[in-house]
Amino acid sequence: MVQLSESQAPHQSDSPNKFMARLQRLANRRLLGVGLFIFVSSLGHFVQAAGEDQPKFKRISTQFIAALGEPGATSGSNAQLWGLWPKDPGPRGVRLNRYAQLVDAGSIAPAKWKFDSSDWWLEEHGLIMEAPEFPMASGKYLVTGDRQAVTTLTIHPKQEDGSQDWELDSGVTLYDVTHLACRSARYTPSKNEQSCSPAQAQMSAFPIAPGGAMPQVENCNQQNYTVILVIGVAIEN
Repeated sequence: MVQLSESQAPHQSDSPNKFMARLQRLANRRLLGVGLFIFVSSLGHFVQAAGEDQPKFKRISTQFIAALGEPGATSGSNAQLWGLWPKDPGPRGVRLNRYAQLVDAGSIAPAKWKFDSSDWWLEEHGLIMEAPEFPMASGKYLVTGDRQAVTTLTIHPKQEDGSQDWELDSGVTLYDVTHLACRSARYTPSKNEQSCSPAQAQMSAFPIAPGGAMPQVENCNQQNYTVILVIGVAIEN
């Protein structure tokens, strides 16, 4: 049974169609979790039977990487720009049409994260979400796009110039481990801080189709991020 938090429960302004759409969105996320549980369970042999020269992984609750890079890339030198959501930010988000309530609450979301008007994020259903944690910790992660590819992502320690290398094993590309249904974009002011606001985003642009581009918002600089699922972390020897 899907339990609705205060931010997810029906509001008087919601039509029956909108409420059902919200339930479907929650159900889809629940199905994602169930699907990943089955998916990760099937990886037991792979995780436990890694060779001596391969890392061993422990399974974790799904985490989410906000990554930047060319879809066909297998490595890069910009991992210092990548972030990590330890928890799914979608269910913790705030709908665009409740932005005024978010401001009235001192910019503190029901899930207790703080909204930053100079640097804010949207996800594929038109939810304002918390920023990921920057930067990602160096190490090895078991990643997937919940399609076919499962591989090791290595985030190398930061270099003297501040750059941080990343690489995927076995020729797997960034696109191969992209979770296409998850879309995310970061918005910052192109003029002054007050010029870029979630109030200017059009709810009619959502939801975004899998693999689709996030909408532009007037007076905002926009950076789209690829979303990667983390299902395991390397066990230190």
